[in-house]
Amino acid sequence: MSDDLRQAVRRVLPGVLADLKALIRIPSVSADPGAAPELRRCAEMTAGLFAAAGAHETQILDDIENGRPTVLAHFPPPAGRPTVLLYAHYDVQPAGAPSTWTNPPFEPCETGGRLYGRGSADDKAGIAAHLAAIRAYDGRPPVGLTVLIEGEEEIGSPSLGAFLDRHRDRLAADAIVLADSESFAVGVPAFTTTLRGLAACVVEVRTLEHGAHSGTYGGAAPDALTALCRLLATLHDDHGDVAVDGLVTARCPTVDYPEERFRVEAAVLDGVPLLGSGTVAERIWAKPAATVLAIDAPRVADASNTLTPVARAKVSLRLAPGDNASSAHAALARHLHEHAPGGVRVKVTATDSAQPHAIDPRGPVYDAARRAYQDAYGNDVVDIGGGGAIPFVAEFAAAFPKTAILVTSAGADPTCRAHSTDENLHLADFEHACLAETLLLNELASGQGSR
Repeated sequence: MSDDLRQAVRRVLPGVLADLKALIRIPSVSADPGAAPELRRCAEMTAGLFAAAGAHETQILDDIENGRPTVLAHFPPPAGRPTVLLYAHYDVQPAGAPSTWTNPPFEPCETGGRLYGRGSADDKAGIAAHLAAIRAYDGRPPVGLTVLIEGEEEIGSPSLGAFLDRHRDRLAADAIVLADSESFAVGVPAFTTTLRGLAACVVEVRTLEHGAHSGTYGGAAPDALTALCRLLATLHDDHGDVAVDGLVTARCPTVDYPEERFRVEAAVLDGVPLLGSGTVAERIWAKPAATVLAIDAPRVADASNTLTPVARAKVSLRLAPGDNASSAHAALARHLHEHAPGGVRVKVTATDSAQPHAIDPRGPVYDAARRAYQDAYGNDVVDIGGGGAIPFVAEFAAAFPKTAILVTSAGADPTCRAHSTDENLHLADFEHACLAETLLLNELASGQGSR
């Protein structure tokens, strides 16, 4: 059966890749209010693909206020077989300046065994992998399938919780496959078992009523930009560990992540030391991280000899599994107020928020998944953490607390450059991912993954 399914996946793969390229050509940027027509167009194409693949019912739902269109497709289960919920998202990150890309970001390009284009790895490959598994069974999968493709993951899935609550009965499943993570390495499958959360804010420092001549008043009158820099420097201790009190450190997945490999994948310049203490895996998966994402201040090109009266920065705090986004926001605000240079005016405004999450990867569904992915890749599955926040995982866990959740990759590897320029998908690993999901459905149909 495994060989037959392998051949079936190879048979459908050219058509699946053609459809993936068509999806990439749609600039479905959820962060851009002007891209709403493109989001709708991408949802319609996605719905059409699953309808053509044999779905018994396909809908585009936009019944949540301020939500983006959500695609829902249903394949009823054969008698006595379980139902699996398959998730991906069709929205993508902004591409930035096209001139920074080797090829136009929304024109897919194959080279060197990779498919380049915005959304190729994150996460239109997830849509394509689900399609491949369904087509490998000629539209008659051996289990029931509910396919959920959302359009706002890249802005934090703000309405997903309400959507899951409203449509809970239609989405109930025996297992959930969330295809929106990364493998550990090319050819090495991974299940993401921990995810960091997020607490971000904008901090504003004000020192003067208005700008003042830096020669006439400098040396006694404080400028806001220097005060802001001093404040931001207190976010870390001398070792580079986060110095905000009240944050959690979690247990790290047991995996060897060599520093040399990390430096290459993170593009760290030679001679620049890494931040923090502990293993690389601990630092990026199990401990908090603080980053200054942006600063509002005069540009160098526009600088004058003026003391800056007000300056702002956006601070991002990644949270370890087991922490809480609300309490972390409070801890960050408290730190910024308490560590500001004496007397300056500080205003902290909370912005982005996402809960961290940890998965216990034990039980029949995970055993079945390990067999399927090992067979497909020819390598054992590695349990890894996720340094970034994927808010929808906690949302699914809250909505379906007794359902096994599998967070895996649809071919994205550590060098896929998701969210960056020249985002790409490793095509050999994409084929492995398509086969793994196909084999997983067969394992679950045979009762090997029943709870």
